[in-house]
Amino acid sequence: MRYEIQGGNFPVLVCTLDAGEKMITEGGGMSWMTPNMQMETSSNGGIGKMLGRMMTKESLFQNNYTAQGGEGMIAFASSLPGEIVALDVAPGKEYVAQKSAFLASTAGVELSTFFQKKLGAGFFGGEGFIMQKLSGTGTAFIEIDGAAMRYNLAAGQQLIVDTGHVVLMSASCSMDVVTVKGVKNVLFGGEGLFNTVVTGPGEVVLQTLPVPKLAGAIQPYIITQGK
Repeated sequence: MRYEIQGGNFPVLVCTLDAGEKMITEGGGMSWMTPNMQMETSSNGGIGKMLGRMMTKESLFQNNYTAQGGEGMIAFASSLPGEIVALDVAPGKEYVAQKSAFLASTAGVELSTFFQKKLGAGFFGGEGFIMQKLSGTGTAFIEIDGAAMRYNLAAGQQLIVDTGHVVLMSASCSMDVVTVKGVKNVLFGGEGLFNTVVTGPGEVVLQTLPVPKLAGAIQPYIITQGK
């Protein structure tokens, strides 16, 4: 499989597959393709995996696209302005991603449900109690809202992040929350009561424009219907 990420701030992943090669995406993920790409809808793991995907706001079923009789092309467009990030997934190099971040992958990548071990991180961290885990072997593609910022944390090294900005981290990293100190800071600082703390070792990918912040920025300019 060969791929290009095109489109600038409105990215699209264009994949070229040799005969027999396969790509996996969530239902409705395909944007365009050549006629020799054959689609097969599958639960990809049975009822348990289907329910796990439902909890992460993904489709119950996944679509497998296979090139038939020769080279084929298939494209997957991002749902919002931002970036598409490619990940090399392998044993010992697994990732945990924000819900709905998964765009597509080669056939060897397994998408499963990841539960936050620390209740505080799940309820107050902004990334949610339920996330996605990428394991297996292959290439996975993740959607980023805004620009992607990468950091490599050493063992025990920490990064404090405003809620919603953590889109991806190595499975070796851990996530918790920290309370913003000082009553005046909480009431007037505009950062809320909690921040997310990511602890290494591993890679962390942040997004500069989480959807809730984008929605909050444009909400004052939306004219309510009927007024």
